[in-house]
Amino acid sequence: QVPLVESGGGLEQAGGSLRLSCAASERTFSPWGMGWFRQAPGKEREFVAGVRWSDGSTYYSDSVKGRFIISRDKTTNTVYLQMNSLEPDDTAVYSCAARPATGTNWRREDEYGLWGQGTQVTVSS
Repeated sequence: QVPLVESGGGLEQAGGSLRLSCAASERTFSPWGMGWFRQAPGKEREFVAGVRWSDGSTYYSDSVKGRFIISRDKTTNTVYLQMNSLEPDDTAVYSCAARPATGTNWRREDEYGLWGQGTQVTVSS
């Protein structure tokens, strides 16, 4: 198993920005894609954004489109989530996940094979 380690979470005011990182330690790490998910208290985990590893194509949920940007750095095996114009509803534990194959739907959690431990993001109003 290749561990994924998230960082960059914390407390931010509404309207502010945070950047999350997800690093894979394995030098030969090469998933088909990477995704970010989040789970707010009392809610189900939801897809936030995805990036195709080969060409950097990106996919977003409607709730974050235009505010969040996902990117990847193949030289460091790191995926980022730049979160701008944060809202209190963005408060959640954010987790990255590796997608080993193309699958059918970026939102399907069962199409991801490796998950990070999660990082807390709290947005105050």
